[in-house]
Amino acid sequence: MTLTLPWGLGLVAMLAYTAAAWPVAVKRRWPDLALAIGWLAHGAALWLDIAGYGAAIAGARFGFAPALSATVWIVIAVHAIESRLLPLPAVRLLLAVSATLAVLLAALYPGESRPLAAGTAPGVAWLPLHWLMGVVSYGLFAVAVLHAWLLDGAERRLRAAGPATTNTGGVPLLQLERLTFRFVEVGFVVLSTALVLGVLLAERWRWDHKTVLSLLGWATFAVLIVGRHLRGWRGRRATRWVYAGAMLLLLAYAGARFVIEVVLQRG
Repeated sequence: MTLTLPWGLGLVAMLAYTAAAWPVAVKRRWPDLALAIGWLAHGAALWLDIAGYGAAIAGARFGFAPALSATVWIVIAVHAIESRLLPLPAVRLLLAVSATLAVLLAALYPGESRPLAAGTAPGVAWLPLHWLMGVVSYGLFAVAVLHAWLLDGAERRLRAAGPATTNTGGVPLLQLERLTFRFVEVGFVVLSTALVLGVLLAERWRWDHKTVLSLLGWATFAVLIVGRHLRGWRGRRATRWVYAGAMLLLLAYAGARFVIEVVLQRG
């Protein structure tokens, strides 16, 4: 395989992420620096690959692997900002390993080329915004899932330690819960925008798997938000809705495209 610029940047990202995942003392700063270098190289590789760098036909290229890779990239960006405000223990290792696998997967399965993305047909100029909103909503819901996972783990430790424990390794439980559902609410707004753009830009409405699963995911998060504000849903009852909605959205695009691109090997 020829070592192209996106592949070279992807290799740098994977090496940096591997260094960031290396177990070291908590006070060491170089793993955070390695994570930042990996994130920058990851973003550059992702951008060049999606933009179709070096392709014979001008246009965009996308698929299930770039979607997952972009999602992980957004999660790391949010984590970098959030970690300056409050500590999130054991997250760096998980993100570094996930990012390494995501970069490798995107390099192996870059997706299909979409020449019309560079065209001038009516509505085409707005398609990148639709795709961007979809990926950003993926990232925000992925952050919500990460926080929900931390929240479930914190509640298990609290029950095991007894009522005297009031935080989760430096993160107050209520603050972690508020953050979880703040990301759900912001992700819901972004997803709603992506869906509206999809309806407006579609030449004709199709009740395919992507549409049905996306709407089911949207409805799941809508029920969760209403249930939390009107019925006070908390704890595991709420986090299960977060997991369910995220899984539906994952299947809507990435899961279906995986079957088409890898299993069926069709465009």
